[in-house]
Amino acid sequence: MRETLNDWRERIRGRPVLNNVWRLAVFSVGVTVLAAGVAMLVLPGPGWAAIFVGFAILATEFAWAQRALTSAKQTASKAKEKALDPRARRRNQLLAICAGVVLAVAIVAYLQAFGLNLPWKV
Repeated sequence: MRETLNDWRERIRGRPVLNNVWRLAVFSVGVTVLAAGVAMLVLPGPGWAAIFVGFAILATEFAWAQRALTSAKQTASKAKEKALDPRARRRNQLLAICAGVVLAVAIVAYLQAFGLNLPWKV
């Protein structure tokens, strides 16, 4: 099957007009998926997954997209390793708890400073 697809792609590469049309189609689909992924970062949906799929589509034809995809894979792998490190995880949890406590104290101080009645204050 793979050999058949490779032969088919080589025949397309042998015809300049057909090759340009193919590359334009791959570019259009890839950029559309990539743009949808970027939009899904702020809208509901799997934004990062769509971005990676868009780069994977583009990487089938374009070297710059292949380099970007390889770099993104390496960065994701490093982030995964860092996230799974127990010491870093404990540190991050501790920092999140401290930040939450500081934020809660700041909110209570703000509410008291501006004369808002707290529910537990008689």
